Amino acid sequence: MTNIKDVARYANVSVTTVSRVLNGHPYVKAEKRNAVMEAVQALNYHQNSNAINLSKGRTMLLGVVVPFINHPYFSQLLHGISIKALEEGYTLVLFQTSYDRDKELEALEMLKHKQIDGVIITSRALPYEQVRSYTAYGAIVLCEDSEGGEMSTVSIDHYESFLAGMNYLIEKGHRRIGYCIARPSSPNSMLRLEAYETALQSINEPINANWAFVQCLTMEDGERVVHQYKHLRQKPSAFLVASDQVAAGIWMECKKQGIRVPQDLAILGLDNHPIARALGLSTIDLPIDQVGRELVVRAIDTSSIQKKKYGFTIVERGSV
Repeated sequence: MTNIKDVARYANVSVTTVSRVLNGHPYVKAEKRNAVMEAVQALNYHQNSNAINLSKGRTMLLGVVVPFINHPYFSQLLHGISIKALEEGYTLVLFQTSYDRDKELEALEMLKHKQIDGVIITSRALPYEQVRSYTAYGAIVLCEDSEGGEMSTVSIDHYESFLAGMNYLIEKGHRRIGYCIARPSSPNSMLRLEAYETALQSINEPINANWAFVQCLTMEDGERVVHQYKHLRQKPSAFLVASDQVAAGIWMECKKQGIRVPQDLAILGLDNHPIARALGLSTIDLPIDQVGRELVVRAIDTSSIQKKKYGFTIVERGSV
């Protein structure tokens, strides 16, 4: 295989001159530049991009830890990540984990061994401190609103968005409000639960554990919620749902079961996914694509630790 020394020998110049020509250095005489380019063509020489990147201390690879790729929220987040990575010349290494801690550790171990330049964690099962212990090896960016100062974070303002959703339902006359979230132990879900409790306390309403629905990620989970709702002796008049997919499942199952939306049950979703627009679901619009792009920016720019939160907008349609 032809190497840079062969090119230098063919062109009768130094290896340094070949390197300067190939890297676009402006201060090379025209005759030497032409000789090098003629040698490159004659010998069919191709630069080893991996070797170039390693010589610069970079792999141009970013690891992305994601629990599911077929969930609309994470798909949209990955879209923003991939577009920005492409713009910046980075290739993504995807770790689909299903919240398996060992899978998350694989990404962090690759960072430790300099096989990737940084890790973006869109959602995690590993404890914060365990993730933090890998920051000595490279950039780690979290898609969550965490307080620690060792890692950059990019997130939606989950507390304020959920609180705004609760207040919106309260303003519409609802006091018996249930909620649907995914993992109650995740940092984002804990902020949402805090907002939920704050809103109920503001109107002196007790928390009813029977109106709390967890592990809700899909439309099928929304159907499950309605089946459980039907058997409640005391029913909520509204649901705040942390996913438009789940909200869509609730809406469609309500239609099957003869439960009128919003007369019998109001539904407010989260994300403003296209399915919410199609079904006329009221929702909270989140700039997920922008969050994805910013995650890449923070993974590349390691000059400082940054905490960035994005806002939200309530979108009124016909389900509240």
